[in-house]
Amino acid sequence: MDIIINHHAHTPIYMQIVNQLKEMILKGEITDGFVLPSERTMAKLLKVHRNTVVRAYMELKAEAFLSSSQGKGYRVAYLSDSEKTSPQIEEKGSTIAWTSLIRDEYLDLKITFDDLFSKSYSSNNISFAGGIASAEEYGKEDLASILGDIISSDNIETYSFTPYQGNHDLRQNIAHFMSGKGISAKPSEIQIVLETNQALDYLASLLIKPGDTVITEEPVSPDVYRTFALAGGKVITVPMDEEGILCDRLEPLIIKHHPKFIYVNPDFQNPTGIVMSLERRKALLALSHKYRLPIIEEDASSEIRFEGIRIPSIKALDRGNNVIFIYSFALTFAPGVRMAFVLADKMLIKSLSYIVSIRLISLDSISQKLLSSCIEKGIYQKNLRTICADYKEKRDLMCACLEEAKTMGLRFRKPTGGVYLWCRLSSNTDYHKLYVKTLEKGVSFIPGSVFYLRGSKGDCCIRLNFSYPSKLQIEKGIGLLTQALRESKLSEPGICESELELES
Repeated sequence: MDIIINHHAHTPIYMQIVNQLKEMILKGEITDGFVLPSERTMAKLLKVHRNTVVRAYMELKAEAFLSSSQGKGYRVAYLSDSEKTSPQIEEKGSTIAWTSLIRDEYLDLKITFDDLFSKSYSSNNISFAGGIASAEEYGKEDLASILGDIISSDNIETYSFTPYQGNHDLRQNIAHFMSGKGISAKPSEIQIVLETNQALDYLASLLIKPGDTVITEEPVSPDVYRTFALAGGKVITVPMDEEGILCDRLEPLIIKHHPKFIYVNPDFQNPTGIVMSLERRKALLALSHKYRLPIIEEDASSEIRFEGIRIPSIKALDRGNNVIFIYSFALTFAPGVRMAFVLADKMLIKSLSYIVSIRLISLDSISQKLLSSCIEKGIYQKNLRTICADYKEKRDLMCACLEEAKTMGLRFRKPTGGVYLWCRLSSNTDYHKLYVKTLEKGVSFIPGSVFYLRGSKGDCCIRLNFSYPSKLQIEKGIGLLTQALRESKLSEPGICESELELES
């Protein structure tokens, strides 16, 4: 059992201990029933204060990874039910623990994800931070023509409220579009929403009761785990490798915690760009059917593919009705027209429409008609080809510009699609200093720690977006980032670990 403490990291030391012990347990390196060193012994081994170890053990015990008893110390309780508490106590405790976890996460960086995102788009700043589509990719003529037809139409319904479930023609056209992706859908199984975050918020309200457990892959967008937490959920994360979420470690968690659902983003995942393998998708779906466990599958980037074979979505593989499929047009349609949809069981969609009716007066009628017409006329599909060609050039340019940074230890896996590069820094890079230096130079990125529930595993990673900046901005911005890397070296190498091994 080898626990490494990184005193250069911004993650509290007790959380570093928690993260590493949890990973060892999930990967099977520490088996169920294993007796951990006493608090004093562990403190001596790690050269930390005993209270630090006590706090780490208490966190793991609260999440049911450890049990303890007088005279016997702490044991791994990953597969054990001996330490279960009453539902009332567990419900109350999990909510309090979750709140403290969120606050620790954001205090580590002294700034929230939302601040990082919004400030990155200030004037004179080169932003690699957001996951935003470039406005240059959309044909003004096509959109202007369709919008003109909609506005000049004599149809009085153009400016009327739409049904809470969304415009029927749009839902019909989406159903036809989904058939091309191997998904059979009816308009009654589709709920229109404004964006993915709204869909997740409504689904969380519909499915999660305070104290319920949900499982997500990790790293994962903070928008996802914050939404589930705000609904009162207890979020358990499972590591990923180059094929996606580690399905072989899921079943014990399912048996022990009875989660409400599992969330995954299998195509060009945010932030890693990983595509879940077909084998993992089938394994995840098999667990879903075995335990009657819903899967929330988010798809924002599957259309943005540069190379490789298209793998069927989990929804397309599902012969039952276990998958809740969220599709976003945020990266593939005009950026200012926010539109997404949820495709799921008809009964769930009916309940979802009821939530929409409570939260909104009406969905945007004109935007729905614009998108519907673009899909029906094939304009949306045509633009996808243009987007893929342009984003591929931007990806190749960013990778080429990072060649010099690779000599300083930066590593990344070239994605086959999507809009992100997930980069790992060398162990002699001062992570906080790099962030400050790049901001001073007018360049922004998203620190990797915000994509981890507790931060420490992302202390050596950064996410770069190549869809939004222009090619000139990519060349200039990566040059400035490389300079900042050079100026952010530590006098002595630190410890830099990541669950995802990256190859240049």
